[in-house]
Amino acid sequence: MTVQAFWQPIQLSFQVTSLAVTIVTIFGILIGWFMSNHHFKGKTAVETLILLPVVLPPTVVGFLLVVVFGGSSIIGQLMDYFFNQSIMFTMVAAVIAAVVVSFPLMYQSVKTGFDTVDQDVENAGRVDGANEWKVLWYITLPLCYKSMITGVVLSFARAIGEFGATMMFAGNIPGKTQTIPTAIYVAMESNRMSLAWAWVIAIVVISYLALFLLRRSSK
Repeated sequence: MTVQAFWQPIQLSFQVTSLAVTIVTIFGILIGWFMSNHHFKGKTAVETLILLPVVLPPTVVGFLLVVVFGGSSIIGQLMDYFFNQSIMFTMVAAVIAAVVVSFPLMYQSVKTGFDTVDQDVENAGRVDGANEWKVLWYITLPLCYKSMITGVVLSFARAIGEFGATMMFAGNIPGKTQTIPTAIYVAMESNRMSLAWAWVIAIVVISYLALFLLRRSSK
């Protein structure tokens, strides 16, 4: 095993996780803000659906992703038509899997933050002439930045440790879709325990630092 081969899963994990966290941060804030400020029929059902990946086994999430994006689905066929390539067993698939499993953590964190913001402060901004986007950007977000940091860190930790859905949907192709968790699994299966331990230590250190920063930022 060369040094480059050892670092490939780590580098790919950071790439996949960074893209996934960027996506869940943007959509988590937007959807969390919308759900916090709007009441409609079926809202509880929608929120339950958003949070469902938290309690579903990762293999079930992976199975559903294969069904939705596989070659026999409408979305999969459209992908094949426009990009002349299946989305499965690509880095994009790994990012999608990471987004799906980590989004609920970001959503719940930011929505909790939005729910704690004093509406009188937001209304004061509206009275002064600020539109909804300015209220969100200049008032709401600064008041719940700790919740956003919590969501980002938890989403990062969840995304970088994702295994089941990634294995089923993106596969385990070295240099292409092999992340740290899938690399550890293959190393164990091939009885390369020292290599598995090296990757285990790497992801433990990364996860520890992420949670350590979360604890520091919450103080």
